[in-house]
Amino acid sequence: MPIASVNGVNISYTEGGQGEPLVLIMGYSGDRKGWIFQRRAFRECYRVVTFDNRGVGKTSKPDGAYSMMMMADDTVGLMEHLGIEKAHILGVSMGGMIAQEIAINYPERVDKLILGCTFAGRNRESGISPLFPEALGLEEGFTDDDLRALPILKVVQALYSYGFNRCLYRTFIVPLARLYARRSSVAGLTGQLEALLAHDTFDRLDVISAPTMVITGTEDRIVTPGSSEDLASGIPNARLVKIEGGSHAFFIEMRGVFNREVLAFLSDNYAGSG
Repeated sequence: MPIASVNGVNISYTEGGQGEPLVLIMGYSGDRKGWIFQRRAFRECYRVVTFDNRGVGKTSKPDGAYSMMMMADDTVGLMEHLGIEKAHILGVSMGGMIAQEIAINYPERVDKLILGCTFAGRNRESGISPLFPEALGLEEGFTDDDLRALPILKVVQALYSYGFNRCLYRTFIVPLARLYARRSSVAGLTGQLEALLAHDTFDRLDVISAPTMVITGTEDRIVTPGSSEDLASGIPNARLVKIEGGSHAFFIEMRGVFNREVLAFLSDNYAGSG
């Protein structure tokens, strides 16, 4: 796979298709292989770029805490490496947080913005679903330090288990995901977790100028679906789409619906009608 040296790391990426650039940003602990169903559907109309965020896959895994801004800089650096001045940006989960920072800090780089199963920050309505810490054995009122104290692989394995709702996927995909997690870099996963815990764009959402679609599954057990409502209400003229019954991994489990919504948003002349 090709490698781009940007922002002090070597980023492993793939690209395919022709047309307007579309950059896909994966979530916490995942690599670009998670976009398998989107690459096939989107590259018929778009130049699709997928990559491994710092800390996972074949990209560099430096020690220390990462930040969303750091990974936003990585993404823009990759775009520069590929000669892409402006692109549609699609991010899910942590990838949606990175996408928020790109849209806020690099508005000239973003054509249309899609934020999937993600949040702007953590409060009573937004952030991590209470079902997830329960799965980790954390009590109500847990702190970030309580989460940090857990073995990182336990956190990641619970993420995959609760990310899928359908029995078929839980039976076949979750064991593979757990194997992937055991082979992942502890330093990289820990660095990404620190970026997640520090993420907060609530007070800056109103500066996002790109036409935006916020999309979520109504049965997400990792990120509260209300997080998307907060995002959509904070971003000027954002479109909110709720996929009934969708899990956190709804872009895999319900890929047909997800892909149609994304393609419709990208292909129409939507300029922000709420």
